[in-house]
Amino acid sequence: MRGISAKSLADVLAAVNVDADADELGDELFNIVGVLDGSPALRRLFTDPSTEEQAKLKLAKTIFGGKVSDGALKVLEVAVQSRWASGRDLSDGLETAGVSAHVAAADKAGELDELETELFDFNRVVVGDSELRRVLTDRTIAAGPKAELVGNLIDGKVSKATAALAKQAVAARTGSFDKAIAAFADTAAARRNRLLAQVRVAYEMDDADKQRLAVALAAQYGREVHINTIVDPLVVGGISVALGDEIVDGTVSSRLEDARRRIAG
Repeated sequence: MRGISAKSLADVLAAVNVDADADELGDELFNIVGVLDGSPALRRLFTDPSTEEQAKLKLAKTIFGGKVSDGALKVLEVAVQSRWASGRDLSDGLETAGVSAHVAAADKAGELDELETELFDFNRVVVGDSELRRVLTDRTIAAGPKAELVGNLIDGKVSKATAALAKQAVAARTGSFDKAIAAFADTAAARRNRLLAQVRVAYEMDDADKQRLAVALAAQYGREVHINTIVDPLVVGGISVALGDEIVDGTVSSRLEDARRRIAG
């Protein structure tokens, strides 16, 4: 977000109380987002600068009072009193607040590393299963049934935060499912001011190798780095490291391909 929406997002995130039940707060904020997504007229009213603040607050309490916790209602009240460039930005801001609440809950439970790894691993499962990917990315299927499918697959097998974020990602509100998962993982990484590195290797790395690579990357980029690995037999040897838009490809396969191009002229 940029401009006035960025300032409003900061205010909304500041209103997220992670000292309470952050998991519940995150779920409630996602539910509020679902209601707003289903009502463009309500979004327009909440973001219309000509509508008085007290009228917006009264409407928010009328619709959501008694249905969500005081903490969730407070975040919503801050949101409707803020200025947004569009109604969509309001919903996006509340979704980001919900993600932040779940990330905070994972951090409090000592499960932040697991959250980042589990989100990455689940995305790899979806990418590798064409039928599952087809269903989860089909925009003619409502988000509810898709979230239920995700729950059937991972509930009880991953952390509560991972399950909640994976279910929310199927709504693909700000892009594709892949982009939603990546954005949620970035929010988790940002909580510790660290980077996410995607490492492609021929064989699974042991913990010691991952730690050495993480230390080396942290020294290079000046920030802590969390390693997610993809085992790809086509790599042959060496590793390929992707951090955001930057890719450092040191694989044997890439060097062979480079040599072939040079020979071919």
